[in-house]
Amino acid sequence: MKSTFFSVAALAAISSAAPTKRADGPSDADILNYALTLEHLEDTFYREALAKYTVDDFMSAGFDNETYSKIQTIASDEKTHVSFLTGALKAAGATPVAECTYDFGYKDVASFLATASILEGVGVSAYLGAAADIMSKTYLTAAGSILTVEARHSSYVRNTIKQEPFAQPFDNPLSINEVYTLAAQFITSCPSSNPALPVKAFPVLTASSSDMMIMTGSKVMLTTKGYKIDGQVYGAFITVTGPMFVNATAVDGGFEVEVPKGIAGQSYVVLTSCNTAATDDTIVAGPAVVEISGTASSS
Repeated sequence: MKSTFFSVAALAAISSAAPTKRADGPSDADILNYALTLEHLEDTFYREALAKYTVDDFMSAGFDNETYSKIQTIASDEKTHVSFLTGALKAAGATPVAECTYDFGYKDVASFLATASILEGVGVSAYLGAAADIMSKTYLTAAGSILTVEARHSSYVRNTIKQEPFAQPFDNPLSINEVYTLAAQFITSCPSSNPALPVKAFPVLTASSSDMMIMTGSKVMLTTKGYKIDGQVYGAFITVTGPMFVNATAVDGGFEVEVPKGIAGQSYVVLTSCNTAATDDTIVAGPAVVEISGTASSS
């Protein structure tokens, strides 16, 4: 009953704050639909996995009953986020996007949880990055409320798979197009009736390394599949205070970058055409997701 009261009260507040359209850039309704696109992805991700794997499957993979129970709770949260954002958009007179079809690529419980860690981390970065573009205080509070829960999800899943649950004191914001680039890799198709969103996907960037644990000083190979990059490019690691630029050395099959100091946990790197900005106008490819240990190397 308590959750029902919250939903009704929250929707009443949001419906009184009509979506705001700024002179340029996305409207608040666009941003909420962008958030709903991500929540649909996460909702479907957990729903399909729980339909596929039982608690016995989790235990056979080395996890316990509590892990399975917590994943059920996360799945319920994501379902609630979808319902909340859908209701908020309808209450404000906007058309909410429907869920798409997806291919998440996991093959077993372990790879499912590894993918869950990435998706939850991207969710945190998505809400954090979108916050600056939300004009309505009511919408900002609603988005912030979801952000804090996504951060808890991320920490739990990271700890479960033996990743540092809070690897650094700040999370990394991603722009709408950077997030959509990552999300689009899981989307196979969407309903034609979905309202168009002002987003674009950059060319996909993949990161790999010969190091078992990537850390400060590690060399990371960045590659694009089916897309050739000509000209000078730089690597840019995304941080809350702005991109950290590094040289990108052209090697056979891609570009090699070195992880700079101050980067840890789930991190993001893009290739950019200059070493002073990483924006929609300068990003050439990416972001790629890189898990970086908080322990610096001796090199």
